[in-house]
Amino acid sequence: MQAMLIESKEARLVPPTGAVEKQEFRNGMSRLGAAVNVITSDGPAGKAGFTASAVCSVTDSPPTLLVCLNRSASVYPAFAKNRALCVNSLRPGHEALSQLFGGKTSMEERFATATWTTLVSGAPVLEDAAVSFDCRMDDVTDVGTHSIIFCTVLAISLHDEAHALMYFDRKYRHI
Repeated sequence: MQAMLIESKEARLVPPTGAVEKQEFRNGMSRLGAAVNVITSDGPAGKAGFTASAVCSVTDSPPTLLVCLNRSASVYPAFAKNRALCVNSLRPGHEALSQLFGGKTSMEERFATATWTTLVSGAPVLEDAAVSFDCRMDDVTDVGTHSIIFCTVLAISLHDEAHALMYFDRKYRHI
């Protein structure tokens, strides 16, 4: 049996490669709700952290997730050298912490505003995060301006209350 390809002008929704403008893409992505995370690291290059929503699971065997990081970010060299990170998923009430780690403040200021512990990797674990995934960085793939960091989860810290801080339509939301 031979497959048939049926095309119609009405059904063609995907524009040719490169036809979507940067701002149009950003506007569309603002409607894709995402958890707000503070990604932290510590090691030979020192303590570093940033706010990210580009985090997702990859597989549960072995437990792996990915984190996207702009290669021009000031924290990029520390993460590349430390090879360890923790994904700290934020809870309602952490909006100021998210903004602090997303800004141009010093690392000392960022880490001074919360209570941190460590697990296996040595990366800072936010004590009252909804969930923290302590990870070893295993592989990195570059796409455009960002690196996609694949991480093996070494340990998990789960908060007793299941509440999350989300970002949707350019605003913080609580669930």
